[in-house]
Amino acid sequence: MPDDIHNDVETRHGNSKVTRNDWLSAARDRLVTKGVEDVKILALSGELGVARSSFYWYFSDRADLLSALIAEWEARNTRCIVEKCGQPAEGICEAACNFFECFIDDALFDQRLDFAVREWSRRDPTVRERIDAADQQRLEAVIAMFTRHGFEPEDADARARILYFMQLGYHALDVREPMELRMLRVAAYLKGFTGEIASENVIEAFREKAFRLDKER
Repeated sequence: MPDDIHNDVETRHGNSKVTRNDWLSAARDRLVTKGVEDVKILALSGELGVARSSFYWYFSDRADLLSALIAEWEARNTRCIVEKCGQPAEGICEAACNFFECFIDDALFDQRLDFAVREWSRRDPTVRERIDAADQQRLEAVIAMFTRHGFEPEDADARARILYFMQLGYHALDVREPMELRMLRVAAYLKGFTGEIASENVIEAFREKAFRLDKER
């Protein structure tokens, strides 16, 4: 079936209408909560309340669905870091705040999905390769961010790795703290990561955005 039909057609079971995005969303939720082993067509059809055969309107098989999940993860989680690191900024502290936005805005970076894909990669060498490629692309974006703001190559590389791997570790450990506490540490974090003291304007602008997003959750 042509791709445009795949994207538009809706399968019907009773009064329900299920789209390709519905299948992907259900698969993503199962991947995050149960792991890749439980991303199964029969289980998903039961959750969605549709016949198993309706799956094949959108995907050729389970492997096709898993491939779509990986593509979605790459497009979302890696793209947002690359784009945020490339945004114009008056200094490295503002640039670092742009990077941090990925991890305070759930609409940008899906932390649970990132962790789930990393767990998946422990048992799948092909997914491991995709993880390694994504990490390299993200690191290159962070390194380029430091370089644009005057850091020497060796320093930019080291600071980028510290910043990026710290952020991944922060979420891998499932650190839970109120936004107020996190924001109290922003100035010290920026000084530690960049070696520079952020202006009050930069800190306040980031805090305002963080608190607004926190209230919208």
